[in-house]
Amino acid sequence: MAELMMFRQDADGRDVELAGSTVALEVELQRRVEAGLEQMLGVRFLASEYQTGPWHRGRIDTLGLDENGSPVVIEYKKGADSGVLSQAVSYLSWLDSARHEFEALVEEKLGSEAAESIDWRNPRMVCIAASFSHHDRVAVKRLRERVDLVRYRVFDGELLSLLLVESASESPSPAPARRQSRQGEVAACAGIGSVQAPPGAAPACLQDLYAELDEALTAWGEVEVAQLRHYIAYRRMVNVASVIFRPKHEAILVYLKVDPDTVELDEGFSRDMRGIGHLGTGDLEVRIASAADLEKAGPLIRRAFEAA
Repeated sequence: MAELMMFRQDADGRDVELAGSTVALEVELQRRVEAGLEQMLGVRFLASEYQTGPWHRGRIDTLGLDENGSPVVIEYKKGADSGVLSQAVSYLSWLDSARHEFEALVEEKLGSEAAESIDWRNPRMVCIAASFSHHDRVAVKRLRERVDLVRYRVFDGELLSLLLVESASESPSPAPARRQSRQGEVAACAGIGSVQAPPGAAPACLQDLYAELDEALTAWGEVEVAQLRHYIAYRRMVNVASVIFRPKHEAILVYLKVDPDTVELDEGFSRDMRGIGHLGTGDLEVRIASAADLEKAGPLIRRAFEAA
């Protein structure tokens, strides 16, 4: 089991380990996570204690929509969770049978644009608990559905830690240099048709550069690579980077989870995207068209993943 250790310096300058504990009441954890849902999990809040009806006979702790448009069910357990798999299957089964109901809720809470962009291919179950058994962690990988197991601890000083200990997803990671037909390569590099190449299918003119970028984005420990409808997401608990191909300009756009106010912007290379609509997630856009650009982007990529 992955463990998170936290330390505080005492008056003598020595690091003293903080003792973690669990919440007194499950609802304390729920309310705190719901209050910081987007920052903690990249999920927009929809509902709390949502009733699933007489057939499923359940009550979902938190219902949301994540930054990639996937429906999300979140359950909290004060202590060890022994029923995560059955709950995951039950609630994700409800989601599949209640698509119209969920879409209506999203439209009511987040607007019609969010409702129209729901991605039903890979709904997500997040279970936040004090601990998980070895059998839960092994068994969750056998599920077709995506399930994230998140371990929590609370510390003195109102500190809350969340640690992703297991994640299983049916979405395959894209191959950085997947080959296309020669006709398709020429069309993509010439900018014929759609400017945006399908995720995971880098046009010939960008394959080598993307392979290097993919290596840079996956060099920071465990990183999930999700091939989505309009972009490729590199994520941990939340998206850290999003990649979009621009073959017409022989460039790759990377959106990083970095505060643009902390970066000296460079025209033509980096841009503040706050308030500007764009595919993918992340407030800092970095344009990569050469190996030199990729080397220049290295410190920004490192900052994004070190903060995640």
